Amino acid sequence: MRTVFVHRDGVTRQTDAVDPAWLAPAAPELVWVNIDRPTEDDRPLLEDLFQLHEVAVEDALAAKHHPKVESYDRFLYLILHDVAVDPRSSGWDGNDIDFFLGRNFLITVQTAASTSIEREQVLCAKHHHILGEGPAALMHRIIDMMVDRYPPLVDAFDARMTALETTVFDAPQINPLKDILALKSDVASLRRVALPERDAVGRLARREFDEIPEPMAYRFRDVYDHLVRLTDEALFFQDRVNGLLEAYLSTQSNRMNQVMKVLTLIATIFMPLTVLTGVYGMNVKLPHLPGGDGAQFWWIMGMIGGISWLMLWMFRRMRWL
Repeated sequence: MRTVFVHRDGVTRQTDAVDPAWLAPAAPELVWVNIDRPTEDDRPLLEDLFQLHEVAVEDALAAKHHPKVESYDRFLYLILHDVAVDPRSSGWDGNDIDFFLGRNFLITVQTAASTSIEREQVLCAKHHHILGEGPAALMHRIIDMMVDRYPPLVDAFDARMTALETTVFDAPQINPLKDILALKSDVASLRRVALPERDAVGRLARREFDEIPEPMAYRFRDVYDHLVRLTDEALFFQDRVNGLLEAYLSTQSNRMNQVMKVLTLIATIFMPLTVLTGVYGMNVKLPHLPGGDGAQFWWIMGMIGGISWLMLWMFRRMRWL
């Protein structure tokens, strides 16, 4: 689905199609085209009408790409990720948003629903100055809103981490390994997205491209600062979840060692008892202990008890118990 906005003579209005005259080198119009869930039917619009490079168009029509920024002859191509917390899986979901920034046009391509773009569309229809500031300013507004969606995701990670730490250290009978590994995967995915996204926005802030005027570069610098803090938090979370996993595995290892220790002590105690009962269980005549036949059983039980007590005393004295 396509949504087209054009700004002309100080007024922004929504239209059904793009007039080729708006893309002339000296055309005064400012154009924003948003493509929601692109298909092959959108290729002629991008390649023929806007004359975008086929390699960039191919990337835009693909479902997933890492964040990056590339400069072409007539436009700037940027890929970023819009994120949202997924309550069904307690994780997060990231979707590509592709930006084609030209002299007087901005094309956004979203592979899934984007709250950031939907909100800007509403604001753009109500306030004429939003698109009137230029396509670079509009792109900054969208990116800034996308980055503002990261803090709730970080807060959700922190809440999950705190809950898992409580489980590991205060409720060892519960097995949280699956949740720890899921959080580790989510944190690693966030880091893989945040680092290249920080680098891409950093290039916009350093005024490397003619499509980004100097005033816009200062605005992108603020967005870059937010992404720097985000990457730092992603690295911190990665260290924290790795430490939590190591603590959990260490706790499980200690519990296993305690179990093996008890079982080993039991087996060690029963070794001489097995020899004793085996000897007196042989079908041969053995010397009788004092007393009659009925007393033999109690002598054997007494020796078993005495040997067990002596071994437990020795284990205690050697600090094995």
